[in-house]
Amino acid sequence: MQSNKSKKLLTIIIAAVAILGALFALFSNFYIDYLWFKETGYTQVFFKEIVTKLQLGVPMFLISTILLYFYFRFIKKYVNKSSIVVIREKKKDFISLGAGAVVGLVLTVIATNALWYRILEYVNAEPFGVLDPIFNKDVSFYVFQLPFLESLFNVLSLVVFVIFVATLVYTAMFFWFKKSPQVEVEVGVDHRVQELKDFLMSFGNIMVKQVGIFVALFFILTAYSYYLRRFGLLFSVSEISYGAGYTDSTVRLPVYTAMIFLSLASAAASIFFGFRKKLKWIAIAPVVMIAVSFLGGAAGLVVENYVVGPNQFGREEAYLERHIDFTTKAYGLENVVTKEFSAKQNITLEDLEENERTISNIPINDYRPTLDVYNSIQAFRIYYQFHDVDIDRYELDGDYTQVFISAREMDNQQLEENARTWINQHLKYTHGFGVAMSPVNRINEVGQPDLAIKDIPPMSNNNITIEEPRIYFGELTDTYAITNAKTPEFDYPEGSNNKENFYTGNAGIPLNFFNRLAFTINLGETKILLSSEITGESKMLIRRNIIERLQTIAPFLAYDEDPYVVASEGKLYWIVDAFTLSDRYPYAKPFGEEGTFNYVRNSVKVVIDAYNGDVTFYQVEPDDPLATVYENIYKDILVPIDQMPADLRSHVRYSQEMFDIQADMYRTYHMTNARVFYNKEDQWELPRQIYGAEKQIEMVESTYLIMKLPEREEEFTLMVPFTARQRDNMVAWMAAMNDGDSYGDIMVYTFPKQTLVYGPMQIEQRVDQDTVISPQLTLLGQQGSEVIRGNMMAIPIEEAILYIEPVYIRARDSDRSLPEVKKIIVSYNNRIIMADSLQDGLNQIFGISDPDDDEGDGDDEQPGVVIPGDLNSLILEANTLFDQAQEAQQNGDWAEYGRLIQELEDVLSQLQTLQLGVPETPLPETIEESVNEEVVEE
Repeated sequence: MQSNKSKKLLTIIIAAVAILGALFALFSNFYIDYLWFKETGYTQVFFKEIVTKLQLGVPMFLISTILLYFYFRFIKKYVNKSSIVVIREKKKDFISLGAGAVVGLVLTVIATNALWYRILEYVNAEPFGVLDPIFNKDVSFYVFQLPFLESLFNVLSLVVFVIFVATLVYTAMFFWFKKSPQVEVEVGVDHRVQELKDFLMSFGNIMVKQVGIFVALFFILTAYSYYLRRFGLLFSVSEISYGAGYTDSTVRLPVYTAMIFLSLASAAASIFFGFRKKLKWIAIAPVVMIAVSFLGGAAGLVVENYVVGPNQFGREEAYLERHIDFTTKAYGLENVVTKEFSAKQNITLEDLEENERTISNIPINDYRPTLDVYNSIQAFRIYYQFHDVDIDRYELDGDYTQVFISAREMDNQQLEENARTWINQHLKYTHGFGVAMSPVNRINEVGQPDLAIKDIPPMSNNNITIEEPRIYFGELTDTYAITNAKTPEFDYPEGSNNKENFYTGNAGIPLNFFNRLAFTINLGETKILLSSEITGESKMLIRRNIIERLQTIAPFLAYDEDPYVVASEGKLYWIVDAFTLSDRYPYAKPFGEEGTFNYVRNSVKVVIDAYNGDVTFYQVEPDDPLATVYENIYKDILVPIDQMPADLRSHVRYSQEMFDIQADMYRTYHMTNARVFYNKEDQWELPRQIYGAEKQIEMVESTYLIMKLPEREEEFTLMVPFTARQRDNMVAWMAAMNDGDSYGDIMVYTFPKQTLVYGPMQIEQRVDQDTVISPQLTLLGQQGSEVIRGNMMAIPIEEAILYIEPVYIRARDSDRSLPEVKKIIVSYNNRIIMADSLQDGLNQIFGISDPDDDEGDGDDEQPGVVIPGDLNSLILEANTLFDQAQEAQQNGDWAEYGRLIQELEDVLSQLQTLQLGVPETPLPETIEESVNEEVVEE
């Protein structure tokens, strides 16, 4: 007997443990999310959804349950009048209450999931200060309130459908399962058929009135839908614009308004005829509505084809102007400052001196080959990885300098397979270490970036110090890490040994027994619970990937997927651009082919501590209504930009992604004249260039540059040129300011339409056609090497454009090759040369003497002036040397081949100088005068 009791008790205990385990597993995600939000300091985000859903759901469930209870009781009483069904009063309350609770719960879950966030936006809406021209409503109505009204329509439609189905099931239940005891049951097929017919007849008679009510609800929802569709006209698409056009305003809008009243009248008729059990009359209403809708659609087609079509611009001009105006505002282009750029191409020596900082910061490195170099010479171990190269500016020894910078992150998935243990991946190899940095305008003697910060621990030859170089949170940290275990973590390699370290930061969730159990269940890893390396002092670091971290904290923002690392006050930080997006800005064109948004602001800059993982959201644009609404919903999530530390503030950049969106839209929407816009007379395009080893044709990227714009001081600028549509000549360029109070200012400089200014692709074509440069590129690409053409940069200098393109050489067919800058192509006005350095190229272009060169002994030779030889003789000599070099190559005489190639380069350099027309007397002050001089005569 005692044994049976023990077995029962053991069974109960096992069952209880199993139930508790299942519940714990079910809520482990919830618990860990809470711990993580608590650690990061954003519990207001974690609780906001839960609290809002409870605030909506609890009263909604109670009210809907009570209403449905009385509704089902009413059905019972109504059905009870039939002689077929006998309902015992004893059970009716439990059945009605149960049915009401079940249906109420379903409706509550549907409604709260669909509406909780829309309600928050609706309640916290902020005005844009822009009214639409048709309904005279602020744009905030369309961005915040209309989405709620549309979600409410969807919820109400689903609620009506669920209640209708529940009504059918509830009513049919009594007819089918609760037969009257007075009815004698007969056996046989005929009786079953007759019984079914009787059931359907009785059931139909009972449902007539209810069907009338539900049809009326359907028509009320239809009226609601037409009310919403009126506002939807402001997002309609035509062949020439977006937003309500002539046909929408004069035909569709009145038709939708008429349909609202017709739907309400149909609802009233449905109830009237439903209670009189006249289903045929109810069917008339939808027929009439379909006919009116068809006539409205036909009228729209007639007006579009026979009224608008013959005079499209005249009818649509006012609507085109609205479209241009609203699109410009939606993309933040309304304050673009437009200026003329004469493009006189008359740079003087004084201009060069005045723009010395611009010239000294011209990038002669390209970020893509630079990444390969960093990974080749600064990664050191297979588990270190430079993910990408970022562009920023720093004070290097007192000089305002543009730099490339990249974080040396830990990618422990690259460990050797036998070393890829759980301990190594999560407890040992936990963090990256330091950064590599190089000025964009300097290379060393072999053509590699001249590193300003390098090695492990970081060594700097300037004023930048990094006291805490460890990177626990980054772009490649996709795994969890457990810190402060019994054995220290790997820190960095030092000779044949490894330095080790214990984490001293404040990130991480304490791993007490309960938390270890939760993570074991959550991650499905028993080692977390069983490992003897983990103690009560250990911490779990999760969501270390910075983009995942941000998307979890603030999913309502969109993020630039290319964060950039910053060294500030001895620590490393990540800065991420965050965007507020909407697809509800009336009359505005959606961006891109997918068209997922038609309003965008880069309102938030996010700073993440690479060591501690601390996240701070700084609001850059206080006038952005979306950002303000998010702050109203999630209190204290956004910090004013004025509170950002001054040194970090100096590294805030105008978002390249935002700028690219604006530049792409401005290609068309700089045409503010409706007639010009309609004809697309002045459409612009982003220029093309030849890039890479395979000479791929690609779009010129926007470029960060330190430069001096006309009538401004030097500043960190983001710029991109524009070319004419289906043409390669440059017509304008756009620049966004990054520094100080000028941050966010956008300027566009346009060229005179009657002036030819070469675009990037035309310069690329001239490079390929140049009889001096093209053979040199061919020679450089021989014998196992390949030529990489870097990014073509158009750099404004006063009222002229200077083109610069680095030329890289790297070993062919090698994944570990080191791209090295070997040549610099410089183009100005009608001149184009390829030199060993930027300064050499500028000297040749502008006839500047090199102070390091001797003046020469001959009386006829002037300082800094090249006296060219005979053109024909130089060409013959070049051909002879080329033939001799090929012969030496075939014979395997590499020493002779190298000597001949060196002589050939000297001859080609002379030939290039001769073709450029360098005069035998000192150059006049302006290039414009020198072009008109006849110097070389064959």
